[in-house]
Amino acid sequence: MREIPSTEIAKAIARGLELAVRELPQEVEKALQAAREREDYLLARASLEILLENARLARENGLPLCQDTGIPVVFIRMGEEVRVRGLYAAVEEGLREGARRGYLRASVCEALSRKNTRTNTPGIIHLELAPGEDLEIFLLPKGCGSENMSRLAMLPPAAGLEGVKRFVVETVLQAGANPCPPVTVGIGLGGDFEYAAYLAKRALLRPLGNLHPREEVARLEREILEEINRLGIGPLGLGGRTTALAVHLETHPSHIASLPVAVNLQCHAHRMVRIVL
Repeated sequence: MREIPSTEIAKAIARGLELAVRELPQEVEKALQAAREREDYLLARASLEILLENARLARENGLPLCQDTGIPVVFIRMGEEVRVRGLYAAVEEGLREGARRGYLRASVCEALSRKNTRTNTPGIIHLELAPGEDLEIFLLPKGCGSENMSRLAMLPPAAGLEGVKRFVVETVLQAGANPCPPVTVGIGLGGDFEYAAYLAKRALLRPLGNLHPREEVARLEREILEEINRLGIGPLGLGGRTTALAVHLETHPSHIASLPVAVNLQCHAHRMVRIVL
């Protein structure tokens, strides 16, 4: 049994949160560059140039990529041979300290009173046990513009894959410019009501553009991405060939009478940091 001090976890999360809001992941920046080269619509190319320049300035000046620094979503994969005293308290401490040191906007409030918590916490924490002695943490600061455009449907099984594709594409179409495209589309298919939504968000943790290892799922990801990019919404909703950078889909068995599908959208600033202790 390996014990990891809670102070080490808090420090790593504080550093990680600052990094997540300031530095666009390398694969996201490369995808934006590739989209710029593909675009033949001048306004779309100009929009992508602005997004890339914004990413450069944020990285070089240590500033947030966006004024909406998001509600912190934390995925923890804890090895069964790991012991941590006060894990949740350590995570919240790290999130508070990262928000304080990074001068992040306080965007979290009580649901009923709408009173701001003033610390950009509490975060949304998902914990999963796994074999081994490692503690793997993903930080996903989730902005409201994209989060508000997410949807979930309990489709009848007769809807089939065509119904799933139609629901996903219609979700992106109705979202329009609101989620600040080009988006990354996380899809959860199967499970039940809440697990489909969890899968959709967890799908966003996959490195951008890495297709699902199962060929039938990867094929569906490619087909949905093509349909979305035919919508013509384009970067920032101003038209163009690139409405989405990637589609990531995760599946889980479901009840024979149900076909749950959830769509979680992420904006062009697909902010994410992976920490391994």
